[in-house]
Amino acid sequence: MHGTGRTVFSGGRIDEFQVEILGVLDNIGPKESIILARLSGGPLEQTGVMQGMSGSPVYIDGKLVGAVALGFAYSKEPIAGIRPIEDMIRPASTRAAAAARRTPIALADSDFTRGIPRPEPATAAGAQMADIATPLSFGGFTRATLETFAPQLRALGLEPRQGMSSGAKLDPAMGNPANLKPGSMISVELLAGDYNVGADGTLTYIDGNHVYAFGHRFLDLGVTSMPFALSDVIALVPNTNTSFKLSAPREWMGAINLDGNTAVSGELGKRAVMVPVSLAVWRGSTRIETYQMQMVDDPLLSPLLAQMAVFSTIDSTERSVGAATVRVTAEIQFQNGSPPVRIRNMFASDNGSAMQASISTAFPLAYVMQSGFDSLRLKSIDLRIEAFDQKKELAIDGISVARREVRAGDKVRLNVSLVGENGAETLRQVEYQVPIGAEPGILYFTVSDANTANLTDFRQTLGANPRSAAQLISTVNNLHPNNRAYVRVWRTDPAFQ
Repeated sequence: MHGTGRTVFSGGRIDEFQVEILGVLDNIGPKESIILARLSGGPLEQTGVMQGMSGSPVYIDGKLVGAVALGFAYSKEPIAGIRPIEDMIRPASTRAAAAARRTPIALADSDFTRGIPRPEPATAAGAQMADIATPLSFGGFTRATLETFAPQLRALGLEPRQGMSSGAKLDPAMGNPANLKPGSMISVELLAGDYNVGADGTLTYIDGNHVYAFGHRFLDLGVTSMPFALSDVIALVPNTNTSFKLSAPREWMGAINLDGNTAVSGELGKRAVMVPVSLAVWRGSTRIETYQMQMVDDPLLSPLLAQMAVFSTIDSTERSVGAATVRVTAEIQFQNGSPPVRIRNMFASDNGSAMQASISTAFPLAYVMQSGFDSLRLKSIDLRIEAFDQKKELAIDGISVARREVRAGDKVRLNVSLVGENGAETLRQVEYQVPIGAEPGILYFTVSDANTANLTDFRQTLGANPRSAAQLISTVNNLHPNNRAYVRVWRTDPAFQ
């Protein structure tokens, strides 16, 4: 049995390719079957099945049967799995069930993709058949950013690449929906502006104002809101591993409102809710760079996108101006008038400041957005990164007390020794008054950095469900900033606070 497929190989022109049906793989998943086919025609003999072809519609006798969606790694022939169209358009409630599961963020988390479901490959004739990886085009980011986050992104079925995204340059008006046809190249824009991130794939089916694409999950986020644009293919890049299309968005078309495990779907002419993000870089009293962008408002994606933007900015700043220390301050505003979340931390460049600073920015955002309070919708994010020539870092070297024995009501003077650059020593003194009526016994004093103090003081609070949005924001704003050392007084008596 033979059919034809449609996709874009160059520019915006939709070309046909040939499809030879090899058979049907039944029950490769729960109530899931895949049509196995050999593709030919156009450049496919040289490129094989390409990243970016996901969603390319396949027709037999003029009837739409499904979309190119899966492939074999390192296959010598363009063998593809075709997702039946019935599976792509079945009711959303059955497709988004897996995306409804959410894993709460933990204080020690540094991987903000942990809550996103991982793709599950299928097995055919002893070989693994997986969703064709979704090309994720990055514009404006440093190479180190892509290299750092690539392992996390690939685990999600994405393939990060330096791309030609130009979301900031698109006319804000919606394009002509007549330009969009089955087989058209589209880009789901996650970040648009001075930084750009876009996921590329192919449109499968148009039903009135509703569109279906990709033929597999993007991230299985469930209900969401992400703008998508009609794109042009700039070049095809053959690769011994997996070939891919290099594309650039041309005009806005609508919004993706559902990311299920068999397709993404959306609506033509609808505008996705985006969050304005401003990121300013300062050196002393001089602002040296400003980045403006629009970011998707999604509990799982927004923290990761913010983290990558901060990482790239600090990485670029350290390389261009040689900053020894960076200070990151941020204000996260909400639409309902809730108090803003404020962040203020400093990092030394030789201790991985780009990663540390990006985590310190993304964690409060993830904790708030994934808390389950629907009223906390993002309004804006303002970030300020300050670069300093001097290394503003001190390490805790030791602690001593002036007296070994005191009475209730007496003061204990603590001497904290701090060591800085080139062995420079600084002595700080802190006084603690023993409460009147304190029981006899041993008092312990611990001096620590902010991370240790936060783990000690807020582990239970952050692990519990907050009662209100106000309590949630208060908890985040009370996290200790890392530009201080913290003294903790404790006893072995569990009742002592």
